[in-house]
Amino acid sequence: MDSELFERDRHVTFLQMMYQLLPSPYQSQEINRLTLAYFVISGLDLLNSLDRLVDKDAIATWVLSLQAHPRSTAELNNGQFYGFHGSRAAQFPPENNDNGALNPSVSNLASTYCALALLKIVGYNLSSIDSESILTSMRNLQQPDGSFMPIHTGAETDLRFVFCAVAICHMLGNWSGMDKEKAKEYILKCQSYDGGFGLVPGSESHGGATYCGVTSLCLMGFIEDEILSKNAPSSIIDVPLLLDWCVQRQAADGGFQGRPNKPSDTCYAFWIASVLKILGGHKFIDKKALHGFLLTCQSKYGGFSKFPGQLPDLYHSYYGLTAFSLLEEPGLNSLCVELGITAIAAMGI
Repeated sequence: MDSELFERDRHVTFLQMMYQLLPSPYQSQEINRLTLAYFVISGLDLLNSLDRLVDKDAIATWVLSLQAHPRSTAELNNGQFYGFHGSRAAQFPPENNDNGALNPSVSNLASTYCALALLKIVGYNLSSIDSESILTSMRNLQQPDGSFMPIHTGAETDLRFVFCAVAICHMLGNWSGMDKEKAKEYILKCQSYDGGFGLVPGSESHGGATYCGVTSLCLMGFIEDEILSKNAPSSIIDVPLLLDWCVQRQAADGGFQGRPNKPSDTCYAFWIASVLKILGGHKFIDKKALHGFLLTCQSKYGGFSKFPGQLPDLYHSYYGLTAFSLLEEPGLNSLCVELGITAIAAMGI
């Protein structure tokens, strides 16, 4: 869209439409409906339009209905994770197993993070939920090396799910669901020779992984906010090298790339800029150039696309909005970069 202005009203209309009815291309994402709802509701909150467009009580009721519950306290240590399902379809029981019993359906860490974030956004008191089941069973997902599986039946383990576990504990105000020291050691092993973080130890540095690693360390209290301004004598991570890697991710077109030699992508304006904000290095961002790049990804229909000239999608629309919040666009609520929700929601106001 050829516009020199942030089209706030168009973005509100775009998200309002998504709130009412998702287009057919999202059918394949039914299993992730909770995550899609997070993008819509948190986006409206950033746009300061939540109260007049959304039934907060109805959202809270729907989210709470997606939590998995054990039949007894004895089941909390049966290996299953009792978090939140990604959608109603994820709650459907599978076919009977060989002995005639129904296998339990699967909840996962990512959906649980989104569920708790949504509840905070709509003002629900998290002390009212069954947090014991979440935290006790979440310990079953942490691996000996400190990483986390997203589901109890087994899957890849990497920094994405470490972040989800950390954010869950932080939002619930209870760290009994994980071994923080083991998680810290795993994260530190993921910092690469170039300063960024890979998803797993020894892998290529990546913008999303770097966000997950740095933010997790910050939420757990292992590194300070704006560490660059504190004149700290040392840190458990290589801050100068990390700062250099992040600054180099802003490309000539003003956008941020997730890895070297990749094109700029709307979402990395959040992932990378958030790390710079946490470090206290956001002053090194060329804000005018970034603003210009984001506007080339702004759709005439509202929302944002991944690359300039493409159609908008919910994922990039949300992270486009978070990026404009970081740029302090007038009319947008400020962002808590560590949790990916507005600062007001994060504080529980």
